[in-house]
Amino acid sequence: MGGLKPVPFTVRGHDRGKARKLVIMNKAVVSSPALTFLEDRWDPKVAKTLDEPELLRYRSNLLGSDLRITNFAGGNTSSKIAEMDPLTGEPVEVLWVKGSGGDLGSIKRTGFATLYQQKLLALERSYKGAEREDEMADLYPLCAFRGNPVAASIDTPLHGFLPFPHVDHLHPDWGIALAASANGKVKMEEFNREFGHSLVWLPWQRPGFELAMMMKRAAEQNPGCDGIVLGGHGLFTWGQTQRECYLNTLTVIDQIGQFIERHGMRKGTVRFGGESIPARPDRRDLAVEIAPFLRGRISAQRRWIASFTDAPDVLQFVNSVHAKELAFLGTSCPDHFIRTKIRPLFVPWETGADLTSLREQITIALAKYRKQYRAYYKAFATPDSPAVRDASPTVVLIPGMGMFSFGKNKTEARIVGEFYTNAIHVMEGASLLAEKEVKGTVPQCPEGMDPESFKVFTNYVALPAAEAFRIEYWALEEAKIRRQPAEKEFSRRIALVMGGASGIGREVAQMAVARGAHVMVADRDEAGAAQVAEELKAFGSAESVASTGVDVTSRAAIAKALKATVAAYGGVDILINTAALYPSTPDGTIPDSMWATTLDVNVTANYLLAGETAKLFAEQGLHGTVVFTSSANAVVAKQGSEAYDVSKAALSHLIRELAVKLAPDVRVNGISPATVVKGSNMFPRERVIASLIKYDIPFQESFSTEELRGRLASFYAERTLTQKAIETVDCAEAILYLASPRSRCTTGHLIPVDGGLAESFLR
Repeated sequence: MGGLKPVPFTVRGHDRGKARKLVIMNKAVVSSPALTFLEDRWDPKVAKTLDEPELLRYRSNLLGSDLRITNFAGGNTSSKIAEMDPLTGEPVEVLWVKGSGGDLGSIKRTGFATLYQQKLLALERSYKGAEREDEMADLYPLCAFRGNPVAASIDTPLHGFLPFPHVDHLHPDWGIALAASANGKVKMEEFNREFGHSLVWLPWQRPGFELAMMMKRAAEQNPGCDGIVLGGHGLFTWGQTQRECYLNTLTVIDQIGQFIERHGMRKGTVRFGGESIPARPDRRDLAVEIAPFLRGRISAQRRWIASFTDAPDVLQFVNSVHAKELAFLGTSCPDHFIRTKIRPLFVPWETGADLTSLREQITIALAKYRKQYRAYYKAFATPDSPAVRDASPTVVLIPGMGMFSFGKNKTEARIVGEFYTNAIHVMEGASLLAEKEVKGTVPQCPEGMDPESFKVFTNYVALPAAEAFRIEYWALEEAKIRRQPAEKEFSRRIALVMGGASGIGREVAQMAVARGAHVMVADRDEAGAAQVAEELKAFGSAESVASTGVDVTSRAAIAKALKATVAAYGGVDILINTAALYPSTPDGTIPDSMWATTLDVNVTANYLLAGETAKLFAEQGLHGTVVFTSSANAVVAKQGSEAYDVSKAALSHLIRELAVKLAPDVRVNGISPATVVKGSNMFPRERVIASLIKYDIPFQESFSTEELRGRLASFYAERTLTQKAIETVDCAEAILYLASPRSRCTTGHLIPVDGGLAESFLR
């Protein structure tokens, strides 16, 4: 469940004397900054080959490449660019701005919304006040240039009404720390004096048209300002050129970091009141053990994928004296809590307490969290609010262990954790800026809002619950959610595919990933499993597939493979086994040892797999499914394949026995395929040739292995009612049907995938 290691505040020296300056807009803007933390990644050789829209894309990608500058899908950038109006043939100014939901680090030219700048500015005449500002969003499509269908974000007017050619709006941890400090405005003014800037402070205002009007006035009333700090929110910076905008943004963020660092050096190394609970040395093993229980309880309404981190900055926070109080306050920046919800779940766990105690604490804390969340919804919901969402937390903090985060997929789960890590940095930065208790109204509080609604702890100012609700259940945010692609059949589900390195198992893994599952490819051939996992990333996200080695005849090895799956995704929902052994010798005689091995692999291994996975299913408390691979040979007596046939007959009955034993929470089914020649490791060239000779099928030694397999497959197909050769895809389709909710009322059964073999019909 590991994720990207977040970047904590760093204690380093700095030297501002090395920077060269030039005057832009009557302000000092760094042209070649001496940065302490960040890097100037601008390549003039690349930049000179790009037109203005591509320079905007390039600038955005550079800013998004560093999580200290902005979060995934956070912030937005814009440029006002001269274009030729296709209707009039006259030049017009067009606002290019990051489209709704886009990510700066990966955005392409096509990800930007484009609007006639003058039409956007003209909307001010239609504006009827803050209470009706949401109506303005319906007018943005009417301003689209060239009918661009990319949805303009709610931040679009914030960029359009600022009188600067190029604008960046970002949520760097350092910037939000300043914006979320009870003494933030005072510290901003101190920062301005120390670093020669003219940042302007605005109190909290939800993003939208009203904030755009406030920013417009701020720029008009403060000529020469070089940035705006949005109280409790983030940072706006700008420039006359793409390069100047990029450098100004980089410099301001880096220097705020230096400013906070200097305050931190005065306070020593103690953070968040010091350590309360020591980190457990075996915390990662414990995290894997508790993850299925936690995931199961979090997934009471719908399933979630988990991520875990015990990064130093996370541990420093969760183990601290102030962690519980700060966690309850929740986050400040709306970009954070949209993903992390209004607050995380903090689970108290005393030093030395065991996992049984932790399970009890999770149960108690989760029930309390859900009750509070529903009360929060009831307190602020209006008749037109979206329906209450899942009341489960997306972030869980456990002292001594670390942080779990949850999402609909692994990438989202990791990103949610990264966002809360950002929130930790913000709380740390705000506490470092503390000097004395702030009396009276905090600067984040705008006129007309209750000052008591802004809760403060150790100089950190949290967003009021009412404002948090106005964003979390905002109709415009709901519209953004609805624009997301529909989830796939196996979304939110985790499949462990044994025998996934080849044949039917490989086909199952590929198909499952393509249909939204998170898949652990397990095989005795560990290198082969890793290769398949790498190949399957093309069918899903890079984080949706992983691999592990396994010996299915070893209970310990199976337990290890299950732990690897839990470590990657938080649990298991589907167990599929396609691994099998077909014994053969040159003279057709099967020694006793091979007979025993065949039963071990084809029967006992499935018994062990079901037994170990059933423990995990029980720990999760979620419905699980198991699909094993039997064979048509299980009901057709033949000569020369006794060991294989008997083992498959035993497996078929084991499936029925397990279905009875594990009901009602686990469904156990299987498939009974006829011979699958193509793509099967059970048919190496030598066995194919032996079979061709056995059935008197003509061939030449010069034929390729695939040609030989094709002849044998055609022979088998001729013996079926459908006259079709059985392929791995046919078996995979049947397996995934049985693994899916589509077969929710089916257990203890085997689906024949044999092309129609009358001799194997059920009797």
